[in-house]
Amino acid sequence: MCVSTPVYIMFLIYESFARYLVECKGYDEDLLNLTAADWDFCFKGLVVDLEEGNLLKLAEDGAVLRATHGTRNLSSEEIVQRYGPGREWRHFSNLNSTFTRSAKYYFYDNYFDLPGALLCARVVDMLNKRGSEVTADFWKDMVSAIDHNYNTSAFRDNSGWYFPRVKREPGRFLQPCSASVLRWLRNLKQKNKILLLITSSHSDYCRLVCQHILGKDFEELFDVIITNALKPGFFSLIPQQRPFRTLLNDVEDLEGLPGLEKPGWYSQGNWPHLHELLKKMTGKSQPRVVYFGDSMRSDMFPAFSFGKWETVMIVEEMEGEGVARSNPASNQGPVKSKLQDELMKTPSAVSHQWGSYFVDVQRNKSEEESPQLTWCCHCIHTYSTMAIPSIEAIADLPLDYQFPRFSRDNPTAGYYPRPPDSLLKREQDLS
Repeated sequence: MCVSTPVYIMFLIYESFARYLVECKGYDEDLLNLTAADWDFCFKGLVVDLEEGNLLKLAEDGAVLRATHGTRNLSSEEIVQRYGPGREWRHFSNLNSTFTRSAKYYFYDNYFDLPGALLCARVVDMLNKRGSEVTADFWKDMVSAIDHNYNTSAFRDNSGWYFPRVKREPGRFLQPCSASVLRWLRNLKQKNKILLLITSSHSDYCRLVCQHILGKDFEELFDVIITNALKPGFFSLIPQQRPFRTLLNDVEDLEGLPGLEKPGWYSQGNWPHLHELLKKMTGKSQPRVVYFGDSMRSDMFPAFSFGKWETVMIVEEMEGEGVARSNPASNQGPVKSKLQDELMKTPSAVSHQWGSYFVDVQRNKSEEESPQLTWCCHCIHTYSTMAIPSIEAIADLPLDYQFPRFSRDNPTAGYYPRPPDSLLKREQDLS
């Protein structure tokens, strides 16, 4: 429900990870130098094959649609040489069925770590240039860079490169929510809907972000706030593994709670105890929950699979393919920054190197081409009730508006206000 200024925040994320590698691990300083062309590489939905040093774009059946070694495009022949005539990536079944992470691959599916995909590719380029063997060992340094900048004490300790900058200049990196979104939230409250905020961010960072984008009184908008939720474990783990904890001055109580007795602000936790609280608050044995999120791994898949919730995926890539971000009647256009004009494409824009987020061309063993859904697109249709480019797209609609849903009979019906251009073209070609 909250929107950051993507070009600035992505630049900061990349710089934070790269500075750790350069200053703490001895990597080449050239990692800190970027051009506008470099940013085209940033593409949500890439899988890093840590065994090969390749980055992969997958079809819905797990076939490799496009691939790079570092930032260098692999030809069709090279893809077949590495992954066989069927271009099948061998770890697809595990990723597709569980979305768990592995020492053999990493799935980039949200903007908070997406610049790491570009950094991974450039590290592989650096190793190749040195004549060094590319092994999964470089990933250990990447994980250390992420942990150094994002660990739960970094905000409080003012450590790393990410949190200190955001704390110092929040207005540079965070974009306040529109009046329509704030009005939408208040209208939901007035209709006695229970509002939940569930984030894996720690409470101190969550407070800074929400105060800037929602206002100083943001806590009044939500009945339950859960920070450090550590999704997807929040949905998949049993209460004994992940109990709720109370907070005092952003410090978690060491003693876990046996359950949730009342609304409030909590840390960590689990879906079953939240479900029991919602039953108590609504007086219903099966309270219905509509959950908004932008990560397939952390939000859509676990909320759908374990929580059995209705899920609305925020897919900013729809905006990159012709879908209006906000209701045209609201007269609120997209916010552009100087950095966007001069250096970086927005994260949602179509990548020249990777193509569409939704559809791509697949080559069979005879090298015949046919348009195929990407794996990310297939997952949206499978684990989301509907998809929108932003909350602004629905904020001005009546609260009882009847939205179309994804279904087997009409797999693209759930895109609101309409499917992205590439899916419309595919449907036209197939018909």
